Amino acid sequence: MAVRFLFARTLCLALLLGTGGLEPALAQADPPAPPGKQKKLPEAPAKLPKVDRTKNLDFLFGALKAAPDEASAKHVEARIWAIWLQTPSDTASLLMSRAKTAVDAKKIDVAIKLLDSVIKLRPDYIEAWNRRATLYYMQNDYGRSLADIQQVLIREPRHFGALAGLGMIMQEVGDEKRALDAYRKALAVNPHLEKIPDQVKSLTEKVEGRDI
Repeated sequence: MAVRFLFARTLCLALLLGTGGLEPALAQADPPAPPGKQKKLPEAPAKLPKVDRTKNLDFLFGALKAAPDEASAKHVEARIWAIWLQTPSDTASLLMSRAKTAVDAKKIDVAIKLLDSVIKLRPDYIEAWNRRATLYYMQNDYGRSLADIQQVLIREPRHFGALAGLGMIMQEVGDEKRALDAYRKALAVNPHLEKIPDQVKSLTEKVEGRDI
């Protein structure tokens, strides 16, 4: 149980960071970075080509599934996250930046209030829902985290970070069948997620039994 809890927490941080591993929604079990070298949240490019966002994502998700190796997959993941992280307005961008600063300062309640403002301002911005879901998860507020994950998946059913986060919460509360289903959906979208295949293998044996 302690090992699983540690896995969940480190994974949660990766999803919050938007790294390619398991980006509730919710990163890798790497050793803590030394002081002054903390992993930074990825920043969206100042400008992206003016192309249809949906078509661009469709193309990238197709490329993610077809990626021949991990390096290629990580490159495509980064482009997907860049699109997801694009803020819809200067005000939303400022609030997201302040929320990040609050998280860095371990002022989680302040960060949540800032994300509340982003969501109220632009409820279509899925990354605000995703980040707030992660912060609720870190506070063990699974009910609110699940509610935010649902909002993410309503807007983007392919959000592999949200799907992985859903699996983590279901696993934490002991619903291994739903956890397995969520993890499988995450892998169907992004076959290159780290750690999740091991969770799927373990849960498959528990839920469905070993092959005879």
